[in-house]
Amino acid sequence: MEIFYQIANTFFFVFHIGLILFNLFGWMVKPLRKWNLITLGLTAFSWFGLGFFYGFGYCFLTDWHWQIRDQLGYPTPFNSYIHFLITTLFSVSVSERWVDVLTASLFFAALIMSILTNLRDYKKSMKSKGDGLR
Repeated sequence: MEIFYQIANTFFFVFHIGLILFNLFGWMVKPLRKWNLITLGLTAFSWFGLGFFYGFGYCFLTDWHWQIRDQLGYPTPFNSYIHFLITTLFSVSVSERWVDVLTASLFFAALIMSILTNLRDYKKSMKSKGDGLR
């Protein structure tokens, strides 16, 4: 069973980091913008919707990863997955508060950019549909 947990641990590292990067930069790639807005919405739902019940910033992916790491006997003394990644991957010690502020700021910046680019794309598609009716 340990091999399953090792594979799951690696999967969560790769998937979660990929999702974080996609949330931050997916709005830059036109064919991916709708998906980016969806994943940002799901992230917001987890942080704020589920967070209402489990604590602000709750992430079900982090919770699942912590459960896997617990099964492997790895300590998880972090409240923030981003703080965990920075500490683990870069071996630096930074303030958890600083990481939380940076995470929220970058999330909302990406959300704003995703909304704006999706609206722009929608308006362009409506305009081109309107031009085709003449």
